[in-house]
Amino acid sequence: MKSVKFENGDEMPILGLGTWKSKPGEVYDAVLHALKCGYRHIDCAPIYQNEKEVGKALQKAFKDGIVTREEIFVTSKLWNNAHKKDQVIPALEKTLKDLKLDYLDLYLIHWPVAQKEVNVSQPADFLSPKEVPLLETWEGMEEAFHEGLTLHIGVSNFNIKNLTEILDNCEVMPEMNQVELHPLLPQNDLIEFCHENGVQVTAYSPLGSTDRTAAMKKDDEPNLMENETIQSIAKKHNISPAQVLIAWAMERDTVVIPKSVNEGRIKENFESLKVELDQVDLEKIAKIKGPYRFVDGTFWTMEGSPYKLEDLWD
Repeated sequence: MKSVKFENGDEMPILGLGTWKSKPGEVYDAVLHALKCGYRHIDCAPIYQNEKEVGKALQKAFKDGIVTREEIFVTSKLWNNAHKKDQVIPALEKTLKDLKLDYLDLYLIHWPVAQKEVNVSQPADFLSPKEVPLLETWEGMEEAFHEGLTLHIGVSNFNIKNLTEILDNCEVMPEMNQVELHPLLPQNDLIEFCHENGVQVTAYSPLGSTDRTAAMKKDDEPNLMENETIQSIAKKHNISPAQVLIAWAMERDTVVIPKSVNEGRIKENFESLKVELDQVDLEKIAKIKGPYRFVDGTFWTMEGSPYKLEDLWD
């Protein structure tokens, strides 16, 4: 499988299984199907509330000889309620316990947002950037790296400004930025900045995230899978729209983590590795009108919140 390479030579499979929105009771089989198919990269997070089940699936896969621990790449993330320096390692240890692993391959700060509890319902639930600076959180991430609890560390949902703050002041460089990426939100400038600074990029919601909760949706939002350009390219190559979108992400040297719990679609998504889009396809995709952000971050910017949308996005 194609991969991206970290500075120390470690490789991360360019295609992974996303587990956001995978319900308990479904994600166990999804992980096993994916590993049997050939996936060697699983993307997780404690806020997805399914890491224990992912862990059971991984143990089953190890026991049955489907894969060894060394053959797979597992990512998880630090949730917003554990941004103080002394909270980072306990949060990671909880994730490792749930996943039944001794170490992660990659650990990310999930959002550049700090809060007191797991969920927020009012402005008082947040901790401001002055109360918990990003650099304090990053120092905790560096400690986790030095203790061998994770082989690589990085960030998620970081814009150029927030990433620069880390890059200019860190001891251990962030090696990944996981962000929403698809033809309606190509984020060309952010990708260029990341790659110029030795930071790899992972694309989440690569298919448009139509299965997110109703509270996160807008009545008039576009459907990426039904986009005429994507449909026409799929027809041309006799592949699915999802395969077009996944192949497009990999063509840009970005890691991509489509989510599915359907055995057939998990296999179909994996077959995207064989898809080759030509220059005409890429030029057509580049002309798709955007930008449109499906995960817009407005849930962090309620009136009175210390966070504004301009703090999140470039």
